[in-house]
Amino acid sequence: MESRISGVILAGGDNKRFGGRTKSKIVIDGESIISRNIDTIKDLFSEIIIVTNTPEEFRDFIQYKIVGDRYFNTGPIGGIHAAMKSSSGEAIFVFAGDMPFLNKEIILNQINEFDPAKHDILIPKIGRYIEPLHAIYSTSVLDKLEDFINDRESRSVRDFLAEMNVVYLRMKESVESKRAFTNINSPSDIADIM
Repeated sequence: MESRISGVILAGGDNKRFGGRTKSKIVIDGESIISRNIDTIKDLFSEIIIVTNTPEEFRDFIQYKIVGDRYFNTGPIGGIHAAMKSSSGEAIFVFAGDMPFLNKEIILNQINEFDPAKHDILIPKIGRYIEPLHAIYSTSVLDKLEDFINDRESRSVRDFLAEMNVVYLRMKESVESKRAFTNINSPSDIADIM
């Protein structure tokens, strides 16, 4: 079990296309996305952090660390910050809370490739596409992240990455990788994966 890296599920967001309904609570094949995610990662990380500003929705997960944003209305970057701030590890493995098909093998491959002595952030890349919300972030960049949030107009994760030492883990496009990085952006996406 990984103790130097905390597993993090970003379970917040505006969820406008779902009428404000929390995407990580959407049920796929009889199980909520967050339950599916926890089942996939619980044996991999000794510390799991759920980032949400509605902790009452996650009462079933009180055995895990539940934290809220310290910077509001900043999107995923605020969730990454909240997780870093509360992590006891040297890094956090961030998962979007709307990815219902996390893959243990892909996660373990990323963990094995992560070297905080050589880079700040490790992100999978398939072709031209990157997955910054299925990535490992060293907690050593916390001060830089706070400076970015406080000093920049942009709250884009990609803009933050442009200032960091990022390694992109090149992956082949496959059925497994495509499924692992599938996320639910709108109700029509649920119909597409069923």
